[in-house]
Amino acid sequence: MGARVERSVAQPSRILHEKPQYWTSYSDMMAGLLMVFMLFLTLILLDYRTMLEEKQSEIERLLGVKAQIIQALDREFSDSKLDIEIDPQTGAIRFKGGVFFELDSTEISNTGRLYLEEFIPKYMAIILSPSFRPYVAQIIVEGHTDQSGSYLYNLDLSQRRAFAVVREILDPDFPEFPEKQLLQTEITANGRSYSQPLQENGRIDWDRSRRVEFQFRLKDDELIQQVKDLLGKEQQ
Repeated sequence: MGARVERSVAQPSRILHEKPQYWTSYSDMMAGLLMVFMLFLTLILLDYRTMLEEKQSEIERLLGVKAQIIQALDREFSDSKLDIEIDPQTGAIRFKGGVFFELDSTEISNTGRLYLEEFIPKYMAIILSPSFRPYVAQIIVEGHTDQSGSYLYNLDLSQRRAFAVVREILDPDFPEFPEKQLLQTEITANGRSYSQPLQENGRIDWDRSRRVEFQFRLKDDELIQQVKDLLGKEQQ
């Protein structure tokens, strides 16, 4: 009778010291899920890096196109008698404000018309050439002013000046050039008031800031900037 009692007491003791089997299974399952997650994350990172490398290659190609356009503009106008500046980074071509307009005027001067008649056919022959046309999204004429008057006054003035230049170029009386018809769907006019002044030796030069600019925008300019930002973050 006593032996039976001992066995009945010892049996619960073994049960208390045995490790439940389901804990081992749960740990194995979590380890497996972690490995799957790490593999999935690795694949995502590889795909992301591959995407960035492809975009970087595309950026280099597009930046090469922009560089070629700027070089072509520089070759064409570096020795020109026209009073212009060529931005070596963006390719923007700047005419001083006095070339086209008198003070507070939106009427293009005779000198301004002569400048446009000489400049536009050469400029459009480059920007809208078969080599560059597929990449160009827009041609922009921008008007800029100094700080004489309020911001809104100058915004209106700069906008009307930019529009006056575009209207002159597309006027039926303006001399014909091969790209004139195509230009109607590519050109636009913007006024910037005095929001983008030019600097000289670290100080704003308001005389240079009064200007009219001709700019071109590539179709993937925004994408270029976005991917450049991503690449910059990736390298930090």
